[in-house]
Amino acid sequence: MLSEALLSRPYASEGRTGSSRDRRTRSRRPRRYWPRLLLALAALACATRIPSFTRPLWNPDEGYLAVQARMLAHGGSLYETVVDRKPPLVPWLYEVVFALFGSDSLTPVRVCAVLAHLVTAVFLASLARRRWGDTPGRTAGALYLVLSIGLNPEDTQAATFEVFMLPWTAAALWCADRRSWGLCGVAIAGAFLTKQTGGAVLVPAVWLLWRAGWPRSGSVCLAVGSAAPVLVAALLTNPAGFAFWTVTGSGAYASITGSELHVLLRGLTNAAILSVACAGVVPPIVRVLRIARTGCADLWLWLASSAAAVVFGFHFFGHYYLQLVPPVALLGTLALHILPREHLRRALLASSCCAALFLAWGLLAPRTELAHTERLATALRERTAPDDRVLIWGMHPETYWLANREPASRFLTAGLLTNFSGGRDGGGVGERFAVPGSWATFRSEVRRRPPEVVVDDSRGAPYGPGRVGSMRRVLAEYREVARMDGSVVYEHAHAPRHTPDDGRP
Repeated sequence: MLSEALLSRPYASEGRTGSSRDRRTRSRRPRRYWPRLLLALAALACATRIPSFTRPLWNPDEGYLAVQARMLAHGGSLYETVVDRKPPLVPWLYEVVFALFGSDSLTPVRVCAVLAHLVTAVFLASLARRRWGDTPGRTAGALYLVLSIGLNPEDTQAATFEVFMLPWTAAALWCADRRSWGLCGVAIAGAFLTKQTGGAVLVPAVWLLWRAGWPRSGSVCLAVGSAAPVLVAALLTNPAGFAFWTVTGSGAYASITGSELHVLLRGLTNAAILSVACAGVVPPIVRVLRIARTGCADLWLWLASSAAAVVFGFHFFGHYYLQLVPPVALLGTLALHILPREHLRRALLASSCCAALFLAWGLLAPRTELAHTERLATALRERTAPDDRVLIWGMHPETYWLANREPASRFLTAGLLTNFSGGRDGGGVGERFAVPGSWATFRSEVRRRPPEVVVDDSRGAPYGPGRVGSMRRVLAEYREVARMDGSVVYEHAHAPRHTPDDGRP
């Protein structure tokens, strides 16, 4: 019977690298394995990221990071005059890339994102090869790359936090598998400093440490490696601000009050989309789980902790689900290694077909919101001078970047001042739900140097000025000069009126 045949095959278990025959075979492997695999994975990484380079930006997170990087380059201080709820590594990355290549295009950052995916695939391939052999190594790297585009292209083709978090998480498990506990801790810290939920990889790492017998030196190295980089990052920024913006100051945002149904539907939708992308590997995983003991509890713990991290975000945006892809790719590789070879061919064919569909989606996805933002940016450029400050009251900070204008406030979205996030209705939105202390700082910034132009980009959302008294008082000093796709453009009441022949709308 199939189940008996499967149970009779050797399985890799925690802390083992295979049978003696596997080790002898590994010693005879051609030295060209890695050059060939790296070339193939690089080509696949580039092919699956072609849509990434077809538009100036994909989502507001990219725009937020781009604006932050410009502010940092002009003397801003992270967690003081430049703020966000995320850790510092990705803003610093954008800043460095902009310093080297200029800030007018995200293409260099997108190249870094492709490299991040490639590095993740290489770590997974190395881990799978060490445990199960050459073919599983190739399978794991390829599966990761084709599965990682299996969501809305706005979530998979953008150069945002989760993309740069995944190499750290894969490196953490790779180091733990080799009992390099200090480096494992550094990788865990890197994942956390990229996005907080990246720290979930600590769970399988600690489990592997326990399986190794809780060596005192290993425990100390893991703890120090995990804590030291975080402390250094806090000291390099502002310790109090770092703690507030990355850990303690997001209580209202984490709540789903006011968006329960919308969040539930979004979560189910994104789970269904990723399930389609994983259609080639989920059936083998389920089949092997049902009939055989895989002996890879660390991979299941990695998947479970990653799923908990997705839930912990409480908003279920598509890019949250990218954290699930590396453990799914490894579990799928293990299942296909155990099952007869024809399952591998079918799984790779199904995964490739699904990847082709998602690739086409990325190339053909509509650009409605981007087109609106570009029109607003054009209007701002025409109505302001390069050194003028502007204020966008909305959820699209990329407008500042596209217009190449300085924000009038450190709060780049209305969400920080009203607690609005995708799908939240009026029940949890308003001044009283803002980041603590944000309105006093905002009023001080606007009073000290009023923006030349204010754009109300709320377009009927619950955070519109009609529901936010402090924003209505700011607009009392401005006059409406234009409307565009539901957005309203205001100029300061003391600014000279534009004449029809000055070339401005």
